[in-house]
Amino acid sequence: MDRKLISRRIGSILDDISRLSNALYAMDTTDIQRYPDNYEILSTDAALRAERIACRLRHLIYSSTSIQKGEYLQSASVAQGISIAYENGVLEVTLPGLLPKRRQRQSSEFLLDPLYFALEQYAKEQPLPHYRNCVVCFAQVYDQTLPTRRVRDYDNLEEKQLLDLLSTFVMADDSGLLCDAYNTTELGEQDCTKIFVMEKNRFPQWLAERKESLKTISDF
Repeated sequence: MDRKLISRRIGSILDDISRLSNALYAMDTTDIQRYPDNYEILSTDAALRAERIACRLRHLIYSSTSIQKGEYLQSASVAQGISIAYENGVLEVTLPGLLPKRRQRQSSEFLLDPLYFALEQYAKEQPLPHYRNCVVCFAQVYDQTLPTRRVRDYDNLEEKQLLDLLSTFVMADDSGLLCDAYNTTELGEQDCTKIFVMEKNRFPQWLAERKESLKTISDF
């Protein structure tokens, strides 16, 4: 890539970093108790800017270095804290942060690319399950030390792309005939999203056990 073009892209990213710094400063000086709506807008803006910066830096790396996309994204999945586990017929995927809304396209890219390569790497090391008639449960986990007014509704969450991605690895199909999707809200140590995939006949027992272990789980 041309050096001048690289410099222009870096300069643009630096501008975004400056705006992110301003947004963080505004967050730090906003009274969250008196102006919760303002704080929510500022924090969302800061988070989205940070994700855009990460995505732009990724693309710069791919186009200006010899580092392969897959090689980088495997490291990114570790850095983000993406984890995958399979136990007692249930596949559990943990993602950093809460699911973005569908309109926030770069937010979904921030999660989807590393998740794809994390699943691919997991499949190389141990067999993944394959579900024919399954339930997918999306659990939005909110930091229990923060105000509960942060809890959002489930409208327009970026679930379809995640379902498409998961179906590539562990499902026969993600159509409504073979796959049911459920949402729930939990309180935990930090914001994150947990996705559980299991056969439909496993779901009632799993839900009862999870409600017993997590008193903060919401009703479906």
